[in-house]
Amino acid sequence: MNPAVTSGAATEPAVLDAMELTSDPELEARFMESVHQILADLVRGGAALGWVEPPSRDEVAELLGHVVSAVSTGDAALRAAYLGRRLVGVGYWLRYTRPTHRPHADLEKIAVDATAHGRGVGRALTTALIADARKMGIEVLTLDARGDNTSALHLYRSLGFTEYGRLPDFVAVDERRYDKVFYMLDFRRQG
Repeated sequence: MNPAVTSGAATEPAVLDAMELTSDPELEARFMESVHQILADLVRGGAALGWVEPPSRDEVAELLGHVVSAVSTGDAALRAAYLGRRLVGVGYWLRYTRPTHRPHADLEKIAVDATAHGRGVGRALTTALIADARKMGIEVLTLDARGDNTSALHLYRSLGFTEYGRLPDFVAVDERRYDKVFYMLDFRRQG
């Protein structure tokens, strides 16, 4: 059992990287199903995670397989947040694949179970992923978010991200339209 993930009710999230996650057979066995549940529930509730309908188990398994494969080659970082032994959040970044963009990565997804909102899970995941990007020599970490996701945008700004673009009414969900907002964290300017 991973000592960072306890059986009791934790108040602070334990954030594991991919290696720590796979070193605990019990956590690893439940990981894909737990991620699927979180993503499906969030999308069902209207979260801006890139799906209009909840993703299928196969879609989530394919996504996680791609991320884990990229982690093994140094082209990604994956983090999982636990409160006790319950997965409450997941996030990852992927290095850009184009040769001219290789020093950069995109923070693809941060998803926090609705029951854990307000407990510092998103901040803990994002902070860990930023640290991973620095260690991996990433120069610029980018992300995009739906303009109405004010909590996430506030979090990213508080961690040093700056807005570098916005596409008005770009995201279409049925008849509703939302801005697509682009943020970056430039490590070259931070020294």
